[in-house]
This record gives sequence, C-alpha cells and structure tokens, in this order.
Amino acid sequence: MSKLLTKMMPKEWGFATQAIHGDGIKVEGGIGSLVPPIYQTSTFVFESVEQGANRFSGLEEGYVYTRLGNPTVQLLEQKIALLEGADSALAFGSGMAAISAVLMGIVRTGDHILCSRSLYGCTFGLLKLMEERYQVEVSLIEMTDEEEVRKAIRPNTTLIYLETPANPTMELIDLAMVSKVAKETGIYTAVDNTFLSPYLQRPIEYGCDIVIHSATKYIGGHGDVVAGVIAGSHDMMKQIQMTTQKDLGGILAPMDAFLLLRGLKTLALRMEQHNGSAQLVAEFLESHPFVSRVYYPGLPSFPQHELAKKQMKGFGGIIAFELTGGYEAAVHMLNRLNLCRLAVSLGDVDTLIQHPASMTHSIVPQEERWKMGISDGLVRLSVGIEEVEDIIEDLRQAMER
Repeated sequence: MSKLLTKMMPKEWGFATQAIHGDGIKVEGGIGSLVPPIYQTSTFVFESVEQGANRFSGLEEGYVYTRLGNPTVQLLEQKIALLEGADSALAFGSGMAAISAVLMGIVRTGDHILCSRSLYGCTFGLLKLMEERYQVEVSLIEMTDEEEVRKAIRPNTTLIYLETPANPTMELIDLAMVSKVAKETGIYTAVDNTFLSPYLQRPIEYGCDIVIHSATKYIGGHGDVVAGVIAGSHDMMKQIQMTTQKDLGGILAPMDAFLLLRGLKTLALRMEQHNGSAQLVAEFLESHPFVSRVYYPGLPSFPQHELAKKQMKGFGGIIAFELTGGYEAAVHMLNRLNLCRLAVSLGDVDTLIQHPASMTHSIVPQEERWKMGISDGLVRLSVGIEEVEDIIEDLRQAMER
C-alpha cells in the first residue's frame, strides 16, 4: 500500500527552493507523480479494530478522519512551518477561523488581551464579541513605545496580539521589542503576518510565539481559495489542534490545501513583483497633487521607514492613501477605475482597491476607526503583478477625471 514519506531538506536552500521542494514528499510504491495527490476523503479505513483504537488513543500514528488530519493538508502545514521557521503549523478554513482558534485556544474568561491599535475589521469584531459575551478584557494601544507596552500589561494579560503592517494604515510594530517585553512577563505574542507573507517577514525570528496568515491572500495569491494558517512551537500547535481546531471544526479542505501548495511555489516570484511595483505606485501617488498622504513603508517619508528596513525583507504590496477631496473624491475615483478591481481582499495577482471605512472596517465604530487612523477618505490598494505602468495610468486617469 502506498504511503506518504518525507525527507529532510538541506538547510542551505533558499526560500524559493524551499517553497517548491520543501515538503520533500514522495509516494512509496506510487507512480512517480511530480505533484502530491489530493486526498479527497472524509474518513480513513482501519485494517483492524485494534488499529482504529490505537489511532484514537494516540498509541499509533495514522489518519482517522479529515477533521482530525489529512495528508494533503498536512503537506501544506509542513511547508508553512518550514517557510516561517516554526516547529509546526495548522491550517484552517479561513483567516478568521485561524484567528478565532488562536484567541479561543489561549484566552479564558477573565483574561486580558493587549492589541495593536489598528486591526482588521472582523478581528476587531471578534474581540468585541469575546469582551461582551465571555468577559475577556481587550485593550487597543499604539504599541510603538516600549514603556507604553509595559504600562498596558495587566496581571491578567495572557496574550499580545498585533498586526504589522497594520490593516489598512500600514503602521508598524517593533517585533523584537514586543516579544522581549512579552517574554519577560510570561505572555504569548501572536502576529498577523498576512500583509507580508513569510517571504518578506518572519516574526518567529524576532521571538514571537505564533504567526497567523489569512492564506487567502499572498499564500494562495490567485483569488480562488479561502483559508488560514498559523505556525509556532510543537506544544502550542498541539494545544490548539486538540482544542479549538478539533472541537470548533474550522478545518481546511484537501482541495483548498492543494491550491495553497500550488500558490506557495510561486510566492517568492510574486512577492518580488508585488513589492517592486508597489514602490513605484507609492512614489507616483506621493507626487500626485490630488493625493494628500500616502502610507507605504518603502517611502522615506513614512514615519517608520527605518523600522521597516530593519525587520522586513521588502515593503510589501499594500498601499493606503488619502485624496485631497476626502470621501467624495475617493468615491469618484474608485468608481472610475478600469484596470484596478473594486474588491475587498488583497494579495491577488490582480490589483484590488477598496474603501475601508465603508467596507472591510465598516463594523468598527467611527470613533474607533478614527483612533486607528482610518479616515472616511482613506483608500487601500493591493498592487497586483500587472505591468506597473498600466496600474499607474489607471490610477492617474481615475483621479484626473
């Protein structure tokens, strides 16, 4: 009977090579398939009652039921762990399923979560839900100053949760600083790394405990799958796997895992294109008279440009900007684009553009949005891999019309 085998990859291999070959998979007794098969099955057959009992009790390794583990999904998890420099990883049916599993797997009633000021709208909504229904305390702070982070920690703080770059303001947080404070006080750190992917930033290298991705974005990269992944230590991943992943059941389907494995093979190439084009688009926007402000870490004018150079390999493909005419100008511009697609999400090969205040962050009360730095005229742009001259021309004509 065929079975999956893995082999160790040379540590000196670069990121792009590991992203292609890093699963080290072959099929024993198989037919030499270059691409690992999709195990599109809900359950697995036991050879005996004793084998089934041993697998359920943990005395024997093996697959039982796809909610509890699937070979195709496991290949994805192994590769994510490799690329993030983590011991282990878990895959979920969406980015929010991944975030929910982390928060509910670590935090209990009466605990306190310290969060970065700017957060994705649905993450904010989940935190408010936990606050209202489960008596979990939540604080949102700027998190740019070490002393402010220390002051915000309470005796019941169990988790520091942050986004860097933040969605959508691109505000950065010093990962090494936050993880140092957290370790001194025995608190876990979880970082949403969606905006950069493991190609441009690896939070575990800076001492953070858990990395989270909406794999829908850059990891998938083609707008055809919804998924989430987390990575961290063996013990932490096992704890989350055996509680909130298993019992809440927000798992990833094998076919979706296959699509993500395919997306990972071109991640390095795509990120280089996203990164290079976004720099040119940001420079164009900053020079345009109709644009009042551009938020992009690659610009020397960006307040945290030096921090970006320190902890990021590149500046990413996401830009936020404000037009001089505010909300009305933003709406007119968005409605006149031809190439850029008016859609939420990000990280696709297509250039996507949206209005956070009325779309992704509409769940956040206006006062909270303003505190996050999200004005009613802010626009978020996810630069795709089209010819950058075409992206710039589309933005130019939409603004000048």
